[in-house]
Amino acid sequence: MKKTLLVCLLTLTLLASACTPAEPGTLIVMTHSSFDVSEEVVAAFESQYNAKVQFIASGDTGSALNKAILSADNPVADVFYGVDNTFLSRALAENIFEAYHSPLLEGIPDEFRLDPEDRALPVDYGDVCLNYDIAYFADRGLQPPQNLEDLLLPEYRGMLVVQDPASSSPGLAFLLATIARFGTDGYLPYWQGLVENDVKVVSDWTNAYYAEFTRWGGAYPVVVSYSSSPAFELIEAEEPMATPPTAAITADGACFRQVEFVGILRGTPNRRLAEQWVDFMLSTTFQEDMPFQMYVFPVNPEAALDQAFVDFLTNPLAPGFLPPADIAANRETWINAWREAVLK
Repeated sequence: MKKTLLVCLLTLTLLASACTPAEPGTLIVMTHSSFDVSEEVVAAFESQYNAKVQFIASGDTGSALNKAILSADNPVADVFYGVDNTFLSRALAENIFEAYHSPLLEGIPDEFRLDPEDRALPVDYGDVCLNYDIAYFADRGLQPPQNLEDLLLPEYRGMLVVQDPASSSPGLAFLLATIARFGTDGYLPYWQGLVENDVKVVSDWTNAYYAEFTRWGGAYPVVVSYSSSPAFELIEAEEPMATPPTAAITADGACFRQVEFVGILRGTPNRRLAEQWVDFMLSTTFQEDMPFQMYVFPVNPEAALDQAFVDFLTNPLAPGFLPPADIAANRETWINAWREAVLK
């Protein structure tokens, strides 16, 4: 009798143990400081995989990458999101990522898949383009500039504000657009022409857009921003608008496409959970949330866009392009030469 009772108690204990959910695993994701995601989207992942996700914001893209490199032998995170095509070659050369061929990669266009070994997987893209204040030019009966070359014309003197490429991601992207357009021998003369036409340089995008741009009370009707900015002006307007008050200049070579990547950090003890997070970032659940959180767009063509983006987003057909390896090899040289030419 006692033996039977003991067996029953042991059986009940094992059954209770089997029914008790395991403790959630913890996934640590290192990001740049501009990363954002809806709480409900993170909660969906945590619920599906019985996990807790912890994000470590690590400064701008360059700073975050430096931290990932310095901690490569003892990684502080499982996954790193936010390295873009301007820093991609450096990340790959430093061997900070483990290769992972996500099954969702098959549906992503080849133009975004810049690492053939699948160590860095594309998540999103955004086009840095010139934006202009429609009302400013309409009120003066002046046609807005149509391309980079127009900004050298005397009628656009003192109208352009840009960001310092040494301190600003869109500033760097715009510098790269001019290098792609005019070549390594022609970009500095182009910038010298902009200086002669009274270009204004500020440290960051926020200052350029919300302090210097005429749309928000500044003195400059042309600003370096994003192709998505006009649609966001419409979506985020306090008073309903029928059309955006700004427009992007998307002529061939006038924009530069930034692609951001995610990778599993070498040596993670949570490889399976890291793979699941990478898959999740490429899924429509995450991809459809990004435009409203980070002003970037999905690489997954199955992800649906808000109607305002469908109606008013102008994607450049031929954005500027430079091979990531060329950017990695020459980025600091190009920036230093720019500073000598523009800020002297």
